[in-house]
This record gives sequence, structure tokens and C-alpha cells, in this order.
Amino acid sequence: MGESNGGYLIAVGLAVFGAMAVGQGVKEPREQPDYRDQGGPRAIWNIPDGPELPASPPERLEIPEIGVDAPVMRLDKKDDGTVEVPPFEHSGHAGWYQRGPAPGSRGSAVVLGHYDDLDGAAVFYELHRLRPGARIRVLRRDGTKALFRVDAVEQIRKWDFPRDRVYGDVRYAGLRLVTCGGSYDKHERSYRDNVIVYAHLAGGR
Repeated sequence: MGESNGGYLIAVGLAVFGAMAVGQGVKEPREQPDYRDQGGPRAIWNIPDGPELPASPPERLEIPEIGVDAPVMRLDKKDDGTVEVPPFEHSGHAGWYQRGPAPGSRGSAVVLGHYDDLDGAAVFYELHRLRPGARIRVLRRDGTKALFRVDAVEQIRKWDFPRDRVYGDVRYAGLRLVTCGGSYDKHERSYRDNVIVYAHLAGGR
């Protein structure tokens, strides 16, 4: 899948920190609730080794608790080394960073999505509502379905983006979902925070 976690850690982390201006240009930005550190993200380092699946690209993401059933597109790096985000014309899509692990295989698989767009709610509009124990399903190209359980949800300022927690290497099959959150900065035309969901593979079929 390209580079190792260590090779792209800083570049990708900075991309989400600085370039993921989800919500830019929204006519009437919506305030999100302050939903910080629900479930204790530090606990993600203590998750024991668990099941793993052979690498296969994700094709669809399902989160029943918040009504997400969305296609997954591939994301790469831009010419300046920052990570791509789904284009606004596809704000209903989630985006998998393809240089990292595939969801279900060992390591931190990262999926990005918009909070909203010019017309209203986007794919991860309700992401902040997830709680530990919530179910996430990833349908993969090989026909398998990776079943994840949420471990923690965190809201954090973009300038404090936790690169190690999101992109750092782990000994289990992890999944991180990332979007924007918090208050809207009219000057920067961007939300000030990121909302991050941490999950681990619970099984596959």
C-alpha cells in the first residue's frame, strides 16, 4: 500500500490539520456541539491484538447509528504533499487514504469525509453523535464486510491534530474517521476543530 506509517505520518497529519477545511463556503454555517474526548482516545493504545483481514480496498461505508450508507472513494497526496479530501461535488462520499492500510488489515486505516456543503449536511454530518460501542461496517472489494466497534470519539482543535493517534502504527486493525467540527471561523471560512472516531476490527464476514 505504498509508504509505511512512519513515512507519511507528518505530511498526512498536517494535511488534515491545515487543509481539511470542510465546510468552506457554507452560506449559513451550523454550530456543532462541543463534544470533546468522549470515550478517552488514549485507550486506543491498549486495545489487544485482534482479528485481521487480507488487504482489500473499501467500497462502501455503513454506520447504522447515524444513517450513513456511502460509497468510498480513494484519496492520495496532492502535489504539495498534503492529503486529498473528497471534492465538494461528492460530499456524500467518504474518502479512504490509499497510502495507508486498508480497513480490516493491521494498522490505522484513515477515512475522511465532509461535515457539510453548500446545500446542507454531508456524509459525516452526524459523526459527532457516535458513542463507544457503535457499529461501523466497511464493504470491501473482495466481497468481505469488515465489522468495527467504536472505541472513542474526540473533538480537538485543528492546530492540535493528534497525528500519532490517527496515523500512528498500531498492532491491531484500526479505523479512524475524520471530519470537521466545532465553531465556524468566518475569516478562515473553515470549522476550527476536527471530530475523530477511533474504532477496531471486531470481525469480518
